[in-house]
Amino acid sequence: MSNTEDPDQSNDREDDESPFRSRPPLPTPAALDLLARAEIDVLGRMPYSSNATFLVDLVVDGEVPAQAIYKPERGEQPLWDFPGSLYMREVGAFVLSEQLGWGHVPPTIEVDGPAGIGSLQLFIPANFEEHYFTLVDDERFHPAFREICAFDFVANNTDRKAGHILLAEDDDELWCIDNSLCFHQEFKLRTVVWDFAGEQLPTHVSESLETFLDTGLDPALSELLTPFERDATLTRARALFQNDEFPSDPTGRRYPWPMV
Repeated sequence: MSNTEDPDQSNDREDDESPFRSRPPLPTPAALDLLARAEIDVLGRMPYSSNATFLVDLVVDGEVPAQAIYKPERGEQPLWDFPGSLYMREVGAFVLSEQLGWGHVPPTIEVDGPAGIGSLQLFIPANFEEHYFTLVDDERFHPAFREICAFDFVANNTDRKAGHILLAEDDDELWCIDNSLCFHQEFKLRTVVWDFAGEQLPTHVSESLETFLDTGLDPALSELLTPFERDATLTRARALFQNDEFPSDPTGRRYPWPMV
């Protein structure tokens, strides 16, 4: 992979034109191929990010078929309550989402980019005015929200803000971004998706969990986690499957902050 610019030397665009490019939907296999072979052209740092997070163009033969979000390990802020190498958890969240068959995490790979090793995730052109709280009353999205709820429980997502759920601009598909605070061995779930608490799991969610438990962790995910994290992931999946209902929060404290 070729890297065309050091993000430490990059600047945001000086004009008022949005740096975000629209594009048609991109199938996951094609997206993974593009992420792996494209040159990375850094456009600038994403605002309001605690860790270094860069918007990049994916360049192939001088064309830009898509954009991506690049999160280098060296730009991660240390957390007292969470292990390092957060970029690996971004990659792991994609692998888990694909293994469960729900596909709500954008294609994400590990790369050696302009600022070193990190994650590279397909950028989703989205309606950024929409988020979980603006969409939850629309029953069209409830099947996807239920899958996201189950996914976040298994992944032990400690930071599922409303704004981390995107509505794609062209096909009404929901995508989950900012998944770096996942897979801790201690139960640390913090999410805004509590509207389905106590409901029985849909049949397809239960079946996906059963298949996941029968198969075990994808080897690509196992390599990204510690032995304790692997066991904890399977334990959470087994508990959700056996309990057969969405989790509830009797404490009222398992919310991220800010919530959007």
